[in-house]
Amino acid sequence: MWRTVSAALLALAVVGASAPAAQADEPGGPASAEDTAQFTGIAQAYLQKRAEAVTALSAELPPSAPEDVSPDLADALETDFAALAEQGRVLEGVNGGYTHAEVELLVDQATVSGDTATVEVTEDTKLHYPEPQPDEPAYEEYSLPHTLTYKKALDGTWELTDDLARVDWTGPAPTTQLTQPIEEPAPDSEVEGDKAVPARTENDGLDSPNEDPDPTSGYDYNKMAAYADKYWKRGNSDYRSYPSDCTNFISQAMRAGGWATTAGSAMSRKDNNKWFYASFTWTTSYTWAGAENWYWFASKHSKRTRILSSVWQMGKADVLQADWKRDGTIDHTMIVTSRTSNEAYLTYHTPSVHNKKLSTLVAQFPRAWWYAHRT
Repeated sequence: MWRTVSAALLALAVVGASAPAAQADEPGGPASAEDTAQFTGIAQAYLQKRAEAVTALSAELPPSAPEDVSPDLADALETDFAALAEQGRVLEGVNGGYTHAEVELLVDQATVSGDTATVEVTEDTKLHYPEPQPDEPAYEEYSLPHTLTYKKALDGTWELTDDLARVDWTGPAPTTQLTQPIEEPAPDSEVEGDKAVPARTENDGLDSPNEDPDPTSGYDYNKMAAYADKYWKRGNSDYRSYPSDCTNFISQAMRAGGWATTAGSAMSRKDNNKWFYASFTWTTSYTWAGAENWYWFASKHSKRTRILSSVWQMGKADVLQADWKRDGTIDHTMIVTSRTSNEAYLTYHTPSVHNKKLSTLVAQFPRAWWYAHRT
């Protein structure tokens, strides 16, 4: 039985501890090159420490708050880093955890208004797995936008006072962000009856990857996984994105691997036996981007998927869905992008995460109901 990560840890939200800054009298403008360089250095040091907190590097002693942050934020980060270190120790017992972290930072925009600066950055982080074999992913990676707030001190230097990760997580947050996913809004759909029994999560060694695709189906599972590998971070500009983009992303991958769209129109977009994408949201089926609706189209109406009894039966390009609160409505959709004899690796949008271990997901969300689809 997998050890589980404490729900108390996952309930922590990553927000700055300082009070909102008062509105400056002068209008904001682009930051100077000198200020931008200082913002970048502070953010890089902070996000690197945050990522390292969940790795083996902090197993003995959680990292302290970085320099150049406000006292209030430093206090909040000490608590966060301790919780992340505990999560890292639990995951080390589950599957080896992470050895070290690499953080790359892109500054998208930096503006200054009086003694306050707002900086938009994108964090691209790799959390390395211990001793990966040649056929295994070497790391879990994620891409996460942040809004950072800085205040200028009396000596003219800047302090980081707030960090707000800019995404609504319908899926599992990046491992360094201690927060629960939100429920995906469920669009109206016809009453479909009871779902299949949720998949078992115990990894007792009795289940093996389901490697029995139908050779007559015409589906290309390597193309499905390759699509997810290519577009996990930025998305495909040929498609629009949704605020809750996980199922939209999976539908794209299925289409890339040979799933044919059905006929449909604005009048039939609520029908769960339709699956189609069009130029506008109101001319696209609910099953395309709604996790709950996708389940019914895939497993019941089209029978393009078969529900598996265990999450550990999933193979490459299979789909995993989650009902976080066991309330009967599916909230999130993911795809298997890599599979070894004892581990599956999941990729998804909202947020953008690539090759996260299935054993990590099961440990972090022990109360979720999981639905595993053989595609």
